[in-house]
Amino acid sequence: MEYRLKKSLGQHFLKDESITKRIVAELQSEPFTQLLEVGPGAGALTKYLLPIKDIDFKAVELDDEKVAYLELTYPQIKGKIIHKDFLHIDVPFENQFTVIGNFPYNISTQIVFKVVEWKQQVPTMIGMFQKEVAQRIASKPNTKVYGIMSVLVQAFYEVEYLFDVPPESFNPPPKVMSGIIRLKRKDSVVAMKSEKALFVLVKAAFNQRRKMLRNAVRGLFDEEVLVDEIFNKRAEQLSIEDFAALSFRMR
Repeated sequence: MEYRLKKSLGQHFLKDESITKRIVAELQSEPFTQLLEVGPGAGALTKYLLPIKDIDFKAVELDDEKVAYLELTYPQIKGKIIHKDFLHIDVPFENQFTVIGNFPYNISTQIVFKVVEWKQQVPTMIGMFQKEVAQRIASKPNTKVYGIMSVLVQAFYEVEYLFDVPPESFNPPPKVMSGIIRLKRKDSVVAMKSEKALFVLVKAAFNQRRKMLRNAVRGLFDEEVLVDEIFNKRAEQLSIEDFAALSFRMR
């Protein structure tokens, strides 16, 4: 059975076995009993995930053709596929589970935010992204790519950039380099007023990242708070701890 690539779904299938094995080795460096693969596509990773002993495995795949192809090629996957859009599924397991995937580039940031929503149940995630997105998630303050994603993911997870994946590792080759990152849930999260307050503050700050923080977030604080020197900085100069501390001073 043949399958077709669908540009509308952001599909680039991994064909380099050495990269696939390396991703699975990174996955297995941490213990887990439940595993969710997002976007298995033609099964490059799935082929190595299905034989892992003593785990409960599920895969989320939206594309009808890919579901049929996977069930034909890997009969043991029957009953393990959630045939839906990942962004609209409920939490697929009751207890803790690990997430892995060669994520469709056009929804990769939304996938990460969904994992952050599920953080109580997801201690680890390993994902392939467009390299610039992977770098953004992993970046530190005082860099050009440090932004909303960096802060809102790193508030809850340690992010490790594992390795690059060149275009020729895929069919069809994307026009960009890819990168693999690992998220490991933090044992203790920095104190913040609330997750919602942090999200509102960080988004406001970076939506006008070239402005002084005072001007970008003026509507969120009383004037007497805005005289603090920290508001003379720009968003990219603030650490996660800075943002979390400021959240307590919001209106």
